[in-house]
Amino acid sequence: MDRAYDPRSFLVGAPLALLAVAESAGRALGSGSMLPLVLFAVATTLPLVPLWSQPAVAALVVSAACVLSVAGFQTLTVAGMGAQLVAGYRLGRTGPGWAALITAAPFPVLALAGAEARTLTLVLACLAPAAALAGIARRARHDAAAGTAARQVVADSLVEHTARGERARIARELHDVVAHHISMVAVQAETARLTTPGLPAAGAERLSAIGDTARSALTEMRRLLGVLREDTAAELRPQPGLRLGEVNELLDEARDAAGTGTRLILSGSPVTLDPGVELAAYRIIQEALTNARRHAPGAAVDVELRYAGDALRLLVRDNGPGPAGPAGGHGLAGMRERATAVGGGLRAGPAPGGGFLVEARLPGTPSR
Repeated sequence: MDRAYDPRSFLVGAPLALLAVAESAGRALGSGSMLPLVLFAVATTLPLVPLWSQPAVAALVVSAACVLSVAGFQTLTVAGMGAQLVAGYRLGRTGPGWAALITAAPFPVLALAGAEARTLTLVLACLAPAAALAGIARRARHDAAAGTAARQVVADSLVEHTARGERARIARELHDVVAHHISMVAVQAETARLTTPGLPAAGAERLSAIGDTARSALTEMRRLLGVLREDTAAELRPQPGLRLGEVNELLDEARDAAGTGTRLILSGSPVTLDPGVELAAYRIIQEALTNARRHAPGAAVDVELRYAGDALRLLVRDNGPGPAGPAGGHGLAGMRERATAVGGGLRAGPAPGGGFLVEARLPGTPSR
């Protein structure tokens, strides 16, 4: 502390000084040496008053007074011994460790030299170095903990910096490569629709749908880039979910793109779920419809949402020929990861009676 004296020092030093004076006065009754004993009693305890602000000075004065009291008057109060232990520990805790050991070193020497106050001297010879070492050990633990905390902060900062750099790299790749190709798809589809002579109306409609889908993909990619670039000022649009209008719009897009029947089947009482669960369900439906168009063109698709208390079962089934080989691919892996991320599960494979089935079980606890 910046103050010359700390209240804690008074709470330690003043009571010990009073006890030391009382003990010395009781010992000196009738001996005629009361004044020197009382002075040494004060000298071995009262210097604890500046201990918190100046531990080295206080500890050295207390130690010197204790040594002189033992060597010169062959006596030492119990309060003085306590003051020595407190001063040695405090100096080891907050000051130079070597200084704390120096203040404790005279007492083993006095014990070996056979000082008169043998009991207290032997106790101090054992406890004074132990108190100094305890203070040094406490300081070492504190410094080690502080160092560990600092290293953890640095490590966390490095991890965060690395993650930001990786996000920026991915954002650049998406912007420079993927977004460019998707925009070219939109441009070429629109160009083909407008410049191809004798193009049937159905073909023009398909090319227009391709252009619209590519532009929607670009919009989604810009939103994703906004997430990856944390410093973006762009306002992110709300995440899609299982609202009836959003699901029907998704099925309408799939129906228009594939030209086949796509039905939505609801079971149970629909409730608003956690936004993360709803987003995962929406993306699973979206990917399952894309897979059906890719692997079972022309097949009808049923999307079923079963609300059942604590779980939502999501089933996407087509009536196509079914998988030609083992079910796999990045699309199915992505759907499984989305389901697992929100605490659910997903399985995909041949459907009973033919076709292909994607079934996800997601937490169905309503959002609050």
